[in-house]
Amino acid sequence: MKKYLILLVLVLLTGCGRDKNKLIMVTEAGFAPYEYYEDGNIVGVDVEIAKEIAKSLDKELVIKDIYFDSILNEIKSGKADIALAGISVNEERKKEVDFSINYITSRQVVIVLKDSNITDVDNVYNKKVAVQLGSVADTYFTDKHKSTELVRQKKYLTMVEDLKGNKVDAIVMDELPAKEIVKKNTNLTILDGYIFEDTYGIAIKKGNTELLDKVNKVLNNLINKGKIDEYVIKYTK
Repeated sequence: MKKYLILLVLVLLTGCGRDKNKLIMVTEAGFAPYEYYEDGNIVGVDVEIAKEIAKSLDKELVIKDIYFDSILNEIKSGKADIALAGISVNEERKKEVDFSINYITSRQVVIVLKDSNITDVDNVYNKKVAVQLGSVADTYFTDKHKSTELVRQKKYLTMVEDLKGNKVDAIVMDELPAKEIVKKNTNLTILDGYIFEDTYGIAIKKGNTELLDKVNKVLNNLINKGKIDEYVIKYTK
């Protein structure tokens, strides 16, 4: 009985440990223009959206930067309230968390060295391709193109170094961050066309319909006013 009482007290203490005046956002801040570091702060499209959500709830926004493949577990365990990290909405993830309405439609593109013999996106499937661990690109190639040799990395910067060092033939990733990478690495280029399109949503713990409804209300307002397009332009200049 004592053991059960101690466990109950620990559970209650853990549950009471969260500051109700704070909205905790979890992300992986290496995904410009959606979330990245600038002068020691995390900024980007998703951060602007999260700020508006926190403002509407009259809460202080707190951002936790972790590895992408751990993000959904943070939501499921209740350690974070919302997840914004350019998260593609798919059926597999819907089984784990609830998603807001879609707020971005993105394309998965191919980055190669400028002198690469890969000149068409359709030529990457039998090559050695770098993808972010747990990303939609990872899932896509794993499920549909098993002949592709995948190199899974947690960070995009590591993928870029692998490509520049000829350890992989190409990178497959989201279009906007890809453009930011190519801007900073003049020996890289994005091939014409794209592998597939996907849509982004905000992840919320399953069953938390109250928060989900409030998040969707903010997103609808931002979309209708053209604010999300403004954020994208702001962080891709």
